[in-house]
Amino acid sequence: MRANSNDGIFNMAQPIITFAKPPWVKNEHTGKLERLILQLGSGKGEFSEVEGIPRSIGCIGNNKFVLRDSPMEIKRMKEIVREFSLICGKDLYLTNYDDLSLLEEISCFSAMLPIENIYPVVRLEDFDRVNLPSNVKPIVEARYSSKNMKKLQNIEDAYAVLLMIKGSEIENLENLALPCKIYIDVLFPGSLKRVDFDLMKAKRAFKAHTKFHPCLCGTLAITRDGFALPCPLLRKFIVGNAKELSLRQILRKRRLKRFWKLTKKDIEGCKLCPFNSTCHDCRALEYYASGDIMGVEYCPLDHPLGYNVQKSFMDRKLKL
Repeated sequence: MRANSNDGIFNMAQPIITFAKPPWVKNEHTGKLERLILQLGSGKGEFSEVEGIPRSIGCIGNNKFVLRDSPMEIKRMKEIVREFSLICGKDLYLTNYDDLSLLEEISCFSAMLPIENIYPVVRLEDFDRVNLPSNVKPIVEARYSSKNMKKLQNIEDAYAVLLMIKGSEIENLENLALPCKIYIDVLFPGSLKRVDFDLMKAKRAFKAHTKFHPCLCGTLAITRDGFALPCPLLRKFIVGNAKELSLRQILRKRRLKRFWKLTKKDIEGCKLCPFNSTCHDCRALEYYASGDIMGVEYCPLDHPLGYNVQKSFMDRKLKL
């Protein structure tokens, strides 16, 4: 898939699969578990839970988290992967490793099961040293820099690149050319006032499905210490404990179902907006910026009158 002017992604023509949102947002939700994000450790990524994770696709990246309980045994992690395969889950993301040996072990185990897509997410500095099965789809994670871009241009055997980039650097993507798919992981600055890129274009690029929440529905994350979450970045919204419950038991939890059934119409700042069917929403970014799981900070239509401005905008639209 190539980006074009209709995608609203600055008229670029590179093999960019997604921009500032997870790669699955355009897929309609089936009502079932579709993807499992399994974190293999506390992580050694660039951004940490303590200082804040400003990533728009940080959900599938390697970050640093605080483990609040003892780590799950490797045996239990493999059981979770097997359960996922029996449920007919489609996409397995393996992230947040502390050492490559465990990433390799879980990747090899997963590759023997009937899981359609297995995505080990490997930091660029580790990619030359990792040994992965041929039937998995490695995602290489890197921060945008001239040095890293030279390395990525010659990379082999990568399914995709997860490229972390500041808003001020987006214009440098005009001549981007890599030998694999590209996921653009835009770094958000912490508040709307500090956004240094065209937020509306970023939110509307690669239109997402609209029936349910574009990234939460069908998603389940399991941390290394066993906590089940609707998103790896929503650490305070625990829906179950994988040390004590099977995946099927976790999937029956009402709190998880509420996240899966969330729509833009449930978010006060979005429900009357005329763009709510085309604008992407990341609850993790909004939560960390606003302190409210239903909050809206990164809105390009923001105004001191907030909700009233959006309502009057919609009223005018309906009168046309």
